[in-house]
Amino acid sequence: MKRRIDLLITPRWVVPVEPAGITLENHAVAVDAGLILAVLPLDEARLRYEAGTTVELPQHVLIPGLVNLHAHAAMNLMRGIADDLPLMRWLREAIWPAESRHVSAAFVRDGTLLAAAEMLGGGITTCNDMYFYPDAAAEAFAAAGMRAVVGLTVLEFPTPWASDADDYLRKGLAVRDAWRGHPGISFSLAPHAPYTVSDATFQRVRALADELDLPIHTHVHETASEIRDAIAEHGTRPLARLARLGVLGENLIAVHAVHLDDTDIELLAHHGCSVAHCPTSNMKLGSGIAPATRLLSAGIRVGLGSDGAASNNRIDLFQEMRHAALLAKASTLDASALPAHTALHMATLGGARALGLDGSIGSISPGKFADLCAVDLGGPFSQPCFDPVSHLVYVAGREHVTHVWVNGESRVAKGVPLLQINDKELLRITSLWHTRLAN
Repeated sequence: MKRRIDLLITPRWVVPVEPAGITLENHAVAVDAGLILAVLPLDEARLRYEAGTTVELPQHVLIPGLVNLHAHAAMNLMRGIADDLPLMRWLREAIWPAESRHVSAAFVRDGTLLAAAEMLGGGITTCNDMYFYPDAAAEAFAAAGMRAVVGLTVLEFPTPWASDADDYLRKGLAVRDAWRGHPGISFSLAPHAPYTVSDATFQRVRALADELDLPIHTHVHETASEIRDAIAEHGTRPLARLARLGVLGENLIAVHAVHLDDTDIELLAHHGCSVAHCPTSNMKLGSGIAPATRLLSAGIRVGLGSDGAASNNRIDLFQEMRHAALLAKASTLDASALPAHTALHMATLGGARALGLDGSIGSISPGKFADLCAVDLGGPFSQPCFDPVSHLVYVAGREHVTHVWVNGESRVAKGVPLLQINDKELLRITSLWHTRLAN
């Protein structure tokens, strides 16, 4: 007798990511109760299962849902507000003044909804976010049906959200307590950067992270000037300072990590840290090229992040995969550096491992949540296709995503996001905030 299940997906190819380097043809993925039940040959699947829904994808590749390891989702409302500026001018002259005037719970809720729609439409099912008003961000991610790790931002200076480091932590932890137990929403501690957070605050963040078993999510070594300023002020490089304070550890996600010497890489590897590589943002802000191949060779977990739409300006992990692979080749003068399978691993299981979620997401493995993405490679501009993984990185874009599932629930079908909010309403929201920000 056949077993009844919720969903059977039958793509042309399945790339499970785990085991590494494998592409399966004529296989199916069986899903039940939100979990991946089995990955098995198609003929066997038809004999074993009777599915409530069968989705046939004859020209598609099925991959795990993508993991955006670093984003400022609400900043979708600032897309293009201050382009062609280096990081510190961009922050001081444009972003921080705009945030002080306009950021509110409504801004964060609306901007995060816009970002969630963009991410889901591009196959991103999990986002590691960092911004203000984390309750509003969590509300938006939950409404979109997307998995999110919401960062509890910490700074020393006041913003509309909080007045000082103690206030950020007090309010942030209260939000975490209010959302405790939600199946798709979890939290991290997110001290902004070494140049905006004091020694005492970093030490308190480390103590809280250990006590509450939370990741630490922070920008570090993003620009050359950051390194110079740190040496002038603290007498040491930022990562060495964080090591001295006890902040480095297996739950630390170091965002950007562009300007690294051998000692910095040794510190990250020794302490088991992860890196969120944001190649497009790093290029656009003129920050530099992170040494991704050296990090991977040192055994450091590396995932991919979009950063915010004010410095990218797309929330598109297909773009990040391609840029990561191409920058690695160009910077090392080695065409074999960071091959396509490695780029896909970074966008899926690499990000999941950095977040400590690899037991439940990041690969198409039985027992994990059915967070899945189908990409159509059947069009004339994707043909011929000799290697679907190579096509995912070097040919395809988010516009080729046709189906997305989170916990086995359909979030995108035939290229159309299935959200509680439609495009017309999203356009109304963006028009409202555009008027406010422009004025």
